[in-house]
Amino acid sequence: MEQLKCLDQQCDLRTQLLQDLQDFFRKKAEIEMDYSRNLEKLTERFLSKTRGAKDQQFKKEQNVLSPVNCWNLLLTQVKRESRNHATLSDIYLNNIIPRFGQIGEDSGRLFKKSKEIGLQLQEDLMKVLNELYTVMKTYHMYNADSISAQSKLKEAEKQEEKQMSRSVRQEDRQTPRSPDTAASVRLEEKHIRRSSVRKIEKMKEKRQAKYTENKVKAIKARNEYVLALEATNASVFKYYIHDLSDLIDCCDLGYHSSLHRALRTFLSAEFNLQHSKQEGLETLENATENLDASTDKHRLMESSNSVFCPPVRFEYQPHMGDMVSQLCAQQPLQGELAQRCQQLQCRLSTLQIENEEVKKTMEATLQTIQDMVTVEDFDVSDCFQYSNSMESVKSTVSETYMSKPSIAKRRANQQETEQFYFTKMKEFLEGRNLITKLKAKHDMLQKSLGECQRTDCSLASGRRMSTLRKQDSKQPIPLVVESCIRFLSRHGLQHEGIFRVSGSQVEVNDIKNAFERGEDPLEEDQNDHDLDSVAGVLKLYFRGLTTPLFPKEIFHDLLACVSMDHIQERASHIRMVLLSLPAPTVVLMRYLFAFLNHLSQFSEDNMMDPYNLAICFGPTLMSVPDNQDQVSCQSHVNELIKTIIMQHESIFPGPRELEGPLYVPGILSEDCESSHSEPISVEDSVLDIAAELHSSEDGSHSNNTGYNRRITSAGSEDPPSERSSPRSEPEQSTESLHEEKIMARATLSCPTGSHVADIYLANINK
Repeated sequence: MEQLKCLDQQCDLRTQLLQDLQDFFRKKAEIEMDYSRNLEKLTERFLSKTRGAKDQQFKKEQNVLSPVNCWNLLLTQVKRESRNHATLSDIYLNNIIPRFGQIGEDSGRLFKKSKEIGLQLQEDLMKVLNELYTVMKTYHMYNADSISAQSKLKEAEKQEEKQMSRSVRQEDRQTPRSPDTAASVRLEEKHIRRSSVRKIEKMKEKRQAKYTENKVKAIKARNEYVLALEATNASVFKYYIHDLSDLIDCCDLGYHSSLHRALRTFLSAEFNLQHSKQEGLETLENATENLDASTDKHRLMESSNSVFCPPVRFEYQPHMGDMVSQLCAQQPLQGELAQRCQQLQCRLSTLQIENEEVKKTMEATLQTIQDMVTVEDFDVSDCFQYSNSMESVKSTVSETYMSKPSIAKRRANQQETEQFYFTKMKEFLEGRNLITKLKAKHDMLQKSLGECQRTDCSLASGRRMSTLRKQDSKQPIPLVVESCIRFLSRHGLQHEGIFRVSGSQVEVNDIKNAFERGEDPLEEDQNDHDLDSVAGVLKLYFRGLTTPLFPKEIFHDLLACVSMDHIQERASHIRMVLLSLPAPTVVLMRYLFAFLNHLSQFSEDNMMDPYNLAICFGPTLMSVPDNQDQVSCQSHVNELIKTIIMQHESIFPGPRELEGPLYVPGILSEDCESSHSEPISVEDSVLDIAAELHSSEDGSHSNNTGYNRRITSAGSEDPPSERSSPRSEPEQSTESLHEEKIMARATLSCPTGSHVADIYLANINK
């Protein structure tokens, strides 16, 4: 009975399990249906908004902008999920739950029949046990009779032996008598003895027969008992080993298979739901990867062609019969127009260099903004690493979230950088507009004059300090480089933001003009020059070289070195590439990078470590070819310049291998023999001085050069200083010029604060 009770408990547990499964899936079906309805409401809410706009504006698939396409696919995916969850709810209610109900009914019915069979088996087993008990009792009875008969037989045998011994003793005690008397006595006694012996023998024979009969019965009963015992043991063994196992199999008949089919139905529904969702997500992923601003811009302009199409050119409107629409370049206006064309050429050269500087800064700032907005912080796989307890999951998610930078701080940094970028963008667009207007006037003047009267402006894109070019051919280190480095070594090693913050445009132009005239404005040991302006002049010199300090021919070879992880191996390959350059170029590089390495040693004070210096000098020293991706290559260029600054001693050859001036930290240039002792001819600088009379927007004379606005990289700089006030005459007094310098320095400011560049550099370092 204990076995059937155990099966009863198993049946109850099975019934409870099936009931729980039905309740679970019934509740889950309700949740899925509610979720489906909520998703449907969500999609309908937004589809009703986008349906009209989509029908009107985006009827053709190719005109759909990529963000709008992602939005449409997202809504489609949610709507698809709504239908899928409704289908899942229907499968739960009409397929899986009835299956569990049928399994419960079948299980109960099979258990009832199995229990009947179990009871019958137990009855049969009890019969076998009762038979064994009966046979055992019979055996005990016959065995007792056999033992009793045996004892009686032994008693008869003892009596026989006793009678025989008594007869022998009587014969021995008898006295001799007469023959007749003795014979009669012997016959009588012999008769008596024979009668006694005969009785004893009969009794013995009777008891022997009784014993034999009882013994046979006892043996037969024992044999029956042994056989019944063996049969009973076999029956009990069969019941516990085979019958109960078969009985359990009868109870489980079809249960596991039916449960397997029900759960497989659930898994099939879930897997198909997952597969459907995965298909939608893959489509959405492809649309996400195809988000492209350039393509969307073209689509927008094509879809609104009438809005973005350039308007018709303005035609000349004659006034009171004046039908001449051409520029009059005849005397006496020809000289004035020629002078104005020359002034426009100088002005254009200056503005183009200025605008190029602003463009470089703007592109570097744009790269940093793109680095900020393309940070791969979207991987949340750590949040789904489930452990044994949900508490550990929550703590893991919290720790993962807390380990990321503060969202508020990141947004503040991004907004400041964006503000700086738009400042530069506005400045660049204004400069380009001015260049466009002046170039149109200049081209028309040239066309009207019938000849090209271009002036060799003493700028980086024109003659670029023609007097210094003569010195460059004779001396390894140009005067402007040696003088600026000497001045910065004396006074600017601890100046915060050196090479990052631009100086006054007025002072930059004055220092540049002095070098172009063959003078050294930084020769006297006076700290009356703005350090940022001196640094700007040094950067402007390298930016204005016709051939960059790092020629484009070795661009790919140098960038290949950046991919090497080991710093010494990288430095060795950079050395091999640079030694292929002319010796004067290598000497100038060695001098410059030795100074930059010395400057980086004061990074705690000047906030310019090797990487920050590389950001400032990367676009200046090594321009990215036009056929390369400017944004992606610039980071490799900066890494290359950083490596050269840090490993300059192992990259550049020493004085024994390559003769030339050396930059020695702590030794001022005035203590060494200067390499610039030859005077500069005045003839070469006459045109340079005349070219400084830059024209205003309409070509009038002005000294508002605006040269070298902000020469830095990665957007780590302040907005440009205010332009110098226009002067009516080029022969202004020294006092008024000095006052103008002071006012320009005083007005140097940044709307976003000087900490923007520090945050910018910190983000780049990260």
